[in-house]
Amino acid sequence: MPLPDEDKKKLQVFLEKIECEAQHFVGYPCNDLFDYTELNSLFRHSINNVGDPFVESSYSMNSHPFEAEVIRFFAGIFHASDGDVWGYVTHGGTEGNMYGLYLARELHPLGVVYYSEDTHYSVQKILRLVGLRSIMIRSQPSGEIDYEDLSASLRLHRDVPAIIVANIGTTMKGALDDAAKIVEALDVNRIRARYIHCDAALSGMILPFVEGAPAFDFRLPIDSISVSGHKMIGSPMPCGIVLAKRTTVDRIARSVEYVGTLDTTLSGSRNGITPVFLWYAIRSLQHEGFRRLVADCLEKADYTQARLNAAGLNAWRNPHSITVIFDRPPKEVLDQWSIAVHGPIAHVITMPHVTKRQIDALAEHITRARPDANGCGETR
Repeated sequence: MPLPDEDKKKLQVFLEKIECEAQHFVGYPCNDLFDYTELNSLFRHSINNVGDPFVESSYSMNSHPFEAEVIRFFAGIFHASDGDVWGYVTHGGTEGNMYGLYLARELHPLGVVYYSEDTHYSVQKILRLVGLRSIMIRSQPSGEIDYEDLSASLRLHRDVPAIIVANIGTTMKGALDDAAKIVEALDVNRIRARYIHCDAALSGMILPFVEGAPAFDFRLPIDSISVSGHKMIGSPMPCGIVLAKRTTVDRIARSVEYVGTLDTTLSGSRNGITPVFLWYAIRSLQHEGFRRLVADCLEKADYTQARLNAAGLNAWRNPHSITVIFDRPPKEVLDQWSIAVHGPIAHVITMPHVTKRQIDALAEHITRARPDANGCGETR
């Protein structure tokens, strides 16, 4: 049935607002540069990926084969041995973090979770849900975890299993926790009962395509990785990918006759369209396309840092990061440019859709909005 005219107008106003907001969307890690029009016909069907993507289901309207290909792609770029890891497409990074900590709790129900001050806010919420004890570790000024504080805390609780959340790109500063140093801290304190989950929401699709980037994946003795799909790859709907060691996942798998498959995921009904989006992007871009995409984003981050510093904004960024941190601008700038802030700092993330023209316009807007600017928009 067609919409009433009043509702058509309401929808049109909303669509125009989104188009307008997209012109100034520079502060959050979502890639708005994609084209999935070839897949529009999928929206005519209820595609549901209930259950394990590697096991057939009696709910036949699923995209499990595409989802399995996506997981194999990520297993490859994260250097997992064939058959050693399992995964699925999630609703987003928070579900991936929850899955990792859920597996950790099943392995070590008496364990203590260690995470830094700069860890994503979802982790504290998840810890309340799964009922695990935790210790917050100090962060360095860069946002990276303080390894001395981590080691000291581990030493105090060396008789308890350690569950560690490593940030592979912190939310606000794009800082990388060094997974190798975390493993070393566990080894030095002789903690054998351990679980390491890597939250690689954004940087998980950056570092594999950067030469000389630090290892954070299954080359090291980590247990699970969570990555967002709507961030660097891009998707009209939030989505993510989680990978974990198959031996751990097998511990929680349950057969469900109703859907004719294994229950190995957190959610029951899962979006069956987002795996096809991710598959489409992966097959279209291939490894070389992602390398070019990441290189372009890093080059724009260099440009942004220089441009904002030229405007006197104390801009800086962490190695291999496309997150540029700078002094918190006036409210009118924040409102127009969708910029995330934390205390005295703000950041721009040079996602694929962000242009140098937008960065120039942002820098000019900040200059005009400063308290020391006169009515003509020029500084005294």
